[in-house]
Amino acid sequence: MSEKPTTSQNKTKDENEAVAEGTDEDTTMDAIRKFFTQKLNLVTTLDEEDGANKKAFENLTFEGLCDHWKSKGFKNIITMVGAGISTSAGIPDFRSPGSGLYDNLQKYNLPHPSAIFEMDYFEENPQPFFALAKELYPGSFNPTPSHYFVRLLHEKGLLLRHYTQNIDTLERIAGIPDDKLVEAHGTFFTNHCLGCRKLYSMEWMKEQIFSDSVPTCEECNSVVKPDIVFFGENLPEKFYTLPAKDFNKCDLLIIMGTSLEVQPFASLIDRAGPKCVRLLINRTKVGNDFGGIGAWFMMGPGLMFDNPKNTRDIAYIGDCDDGCLALAEALGWKDELSELIKSEHQRLNKENADCKEKRAKEKSKTDDDEKESDETEEKPVDPKNKEKDAV
Repeated sequence: MSEKPTTSQNKTKDENEAVAEGTDEDTTMDAIRKFFTQKLNLVTTLDEEDGANKKAFENLTFEGLCDHWKSKGFKNIITMVGAGISTSAGIPDFRSPGSGLYDNLQKYNLPHPSAIFEMDYFEENPQPFFALAKELYPGSFNPTPSHYFVRLLHEKGLLLRHYTQNIDTLERIAGIPDDKLVEAHGTFFTNHCLGCRKLYSMEWMKEQIFSDSVPTCEECNSVVKPDIVFFGENLPEKFYTLPAKDFNKCDLLIIMGTSLEVQPFASLIDRAGPKCVRLLINRTKVGNDFGGIGAWFMMGPGLMFDNPKNTRDIAYIGDCDDGCLALAEALGWKDELSELIKSEHQRLNKENADCKEKRAKEKSKTDDDEKESDETEEKPVDPKNKEKDAV
């Protein structure tokens, strides 16, 4: 006896209704996702099917990536970084247990660690933020090998854009041009009055902070705040306008020193198309557990280096500097990078020494002037001169 064919005609009414309902639900959810993707100008790996199942190259390891880079090359590289690229300069990251910034803010008597970056608390009590800013202020630290590796990518004409969560301005100090930078969480480089919005320079702000004063506007006496993004503030315009263009061109995304926990920055990893190779250089594996509504709606599935369906993701687990030096060595750039680091650090150390010497001379002159003024005021009057004046 031949088997009875299984068709919708053989299914019960309830089964047919269930199938129809499921199909309608899938279609509706897909339509909603596509609607918001288009409206928000999002490009995600979920919408890209061409080449999605084909490996970028056969050996998806760090060594395989280096071999592919040497033989095939990359032309449009985006670097995407967090605080981990600055820790070797002496700047703490935010979340590392024990050494992270959030674990060492008790001395400021905050209601909770993140309050130091909240506008409501800042407007009520700006002093803790500026005390912290003095400890972390740009110019007190030299860029790391990771920063200079990005600079080298730029000099070789390979850097499409550098997206950073960091506010330490070390990218600028390392010589990465402004037009290549997207400082997603703002910067100390510029500063604005919270009242009248008057612009103040980095040099002005530094002078105020190091004199232990709360910077106030010369026009309206309101507090002047560095242009770093506090919780609840909008990110810079560049962050919203450039990714759609940049990530469409990107053929290699290098992600370094970030927990990929802060949105919307973390979602950038899935703005890259399916043919873009993604390299994570980090102390721990991150970005591989987005899932849920994030994967369905705003992003793709995250980094997939542990997924059997992985076609382009590689992880180098270790310090950022070690990863960058390993890349440079594999690509034959080791001597070039070492010389760049050496010459730039020599230049910066001399500039810093000259600045300290200049400030010391200015302070000494100010102290001498004050001492001379005090001596003049305290100098006793000669009695003979007093008698002459009387005559």
